[in-house]
Amino acid sequence: MSEVILRQFKSDDAAWLIERHGTLYARDEGFDHTFGPLVAEILDNYIRDHDPGCERGWIAQQDGQRLGSIFCVRAADDTAKLRLFLLTPEARGKGLGRRMLTTCMDYARAQGYRRMHLWTHESHRAACALYAAHGWQLVSSTQVHSFGVDLIEQAWEIEL
Repeated sequence: MSEVILRQFKSDDAAWLIERHGTLYARDEGFDHTFGPLVAEILDNYIRDHDPGCERGWIAQQDGQRLGSIFCVRAADDTAKLRLFLLTPEARGKGLGRRMLTTCMDYARAQGYRRMHLWTHESHRAACALYAAHGWQLVSSTQVHSFGVDLIEQAWEIEL
């Protein structure tokens, strides 16, 4: 078995990423059919409009199998947004999430961003613990009903 690589996202990764988000979030979180189209919209916008000089997406891959994704996109001149952070179940618990998060944050710093933010759900405990361990701060929590389920949305930020 070869080493896991982090390669740049390509447009032909989009269908896999939409399917994995939809399937895994339905299975693990009970999300309904409205979540996949949101992921598709985010990816369509990225493919169409991203600035390769200051935005990047990565796909974690091993032996040709995709294992996850993470994206750094511009939110403002000095602020990046972390998006579409996903690890497949077989890739979890091996330090890959830490590697992906570090890669994304290092890229943001190298592009001159001074801060980052992200949006997630409280139920993603492992991801939230990873953010906290890397210095991210929880800045808000809001009860919502989204994707057919009751959730607590969270916003996190970090000064780079």
